Amino acid sequence: MGSGKQQKVQSSGFTKEEELLLQDFSRNVSTKSSALFYGNAFIVSAVPIWLFWRIHNMDLWPSSILFVLVTAASTYLMATAYKNIKFQLKHKIAGRREEAVTREVNRQVGDDKKVTRKEKDERILWKKNEVADYEATTFSIFYNNAIYLAVIIFISFFILKNSTPFINYIFSVGIASGALSLFSTSAQTN
Repeated sequence: MGSGKQQKVQSSGFTKEEELLLQDFSRNVSTKSSALFYGNAFIVSAVPIWLFWRIHNMDLWPSSILFVLVTAASTYLMATAYKNIKFQLKHKIAGRREEAVTREVNRQVGDDKKVTRKEKDERILWKKNEVADYEATTFSIFYNNAIYLAVIIFISFFILKNSTPFINYIFSVGIASGALSLFSTSAQTN
């Protein structure tokens, strides 16, 4: 730190660059990602309402409190599963996309003499993290939604087909969202 420019140290003891790097490795997601996760989780958690209302003949208005409570719990569990799967995938994807991102940034920068090697490396790292974040987010949503809906259909139509719609709804949605949330903490997605 003695030569040239000194980096400003934040109150946490880390430089701004170190805090950004640590943020890339944390499980915390941005407000935008969190809103996207909760929005998608709510939509996919509300889909079974139609299934149980129209196909299993559950009364809509008398069951509305149950629908709201189970959908809220399912939304939270699904958003948690999205976050966990995204965290697991992000760094795998970043490693796989590193070469392509490096070529793209080198092509964009070209022979620009104003750009230092350090700045070029920072652009590559930033772009690689941006691409990995986007791909991990979209794949996490797709992966969890597909499994969630398949599990609900399997449980409600095959395992609990002879139970009352009330019990069928609670257990099929609860098991599907709970299992996804639980397994997302240890899943090894490739």
